[in-house]
Amino acid sequence: MPAVASFRSERATPATGLTRSRRTAAGTHSPLGQRVVDALRKALFSGSYKPGERLVEDRLASEMGVSRVPVREALRVLAAEGLIDIAPRRGATVTALSSVAARDTIEVRATLEGLNARLAARRHSPATAAALESVLAMGGRAMAKRDARTLNTLNARFHDVLANAGGNAVLAEIMRTLRTRTTSFFAEMSRKRAKETWEEHAAIVRAVIDGDEALAELLATRHVVNAGAQVIAAIGGPAQ
Repeated sequence: MPAVASFRSERATPATGLTRSRRTAAGTHSPLGQRVVDALRKALFSGSYKPGERLVEDRLASEMGVSRVPVREALRVLAAEGLIDIAPRRGATVTALSSVAARDTIEVRATLEGLNARLAARRHSPATAAALESVLAMGGRAMAKRDARTLNTLNARFHDVLANAGGNAVLAEIMRTLRTRTTSFFAEMSRKRAKETWEEHAAIVRAVIDGDEALAELLATRHVVNAGAQVIAAIGGPAQ
């Protein structure tokens, strides 16, 4: 079973991906290339690939039913996002942070997530409450089914909705970048502490809806710190 979507039905010959890629303007990537990017990014976010795992162009191209060109194009995009590393003679691997780099990133993310939750509580609206409660409800159903893959997807959606609720576009973009760089680690940890994760999400939502800025900030910061400590421990580094 391939870890990523196949696009075989959408191409007439193996050369289709190559032709489409060559038609794109400089500095852009093809529609097919973008779909490969989206499929690989989704697989990384869901934890289908582990930190340090190699991503082999030929294998990915075969699984997805495309040529190597859009795959190579997609890997370059994901490398620029910090999701994978590309090294000469070794190829692409899923980014594996050191314990120190993970700690530094988590410290910043915890601070910013706390600030965003404070802003969300300050600016909350009925639409915000409905969006957050909808994600919580979907998370509850996925928990009941023990659907780890869906929970990972919903976890990312929860943080996106909360970031939007903060109403600060600059802050939301910075947080999105930080989450992207640590997604493969947090995806694995989210499966191991799914119950705790969604209980923490629910507590954050209650504080946001109640307009309790201090509590929302505290809970959101603690949420990242709790998960981050386990991520760092799994990497094998000190928690402080």
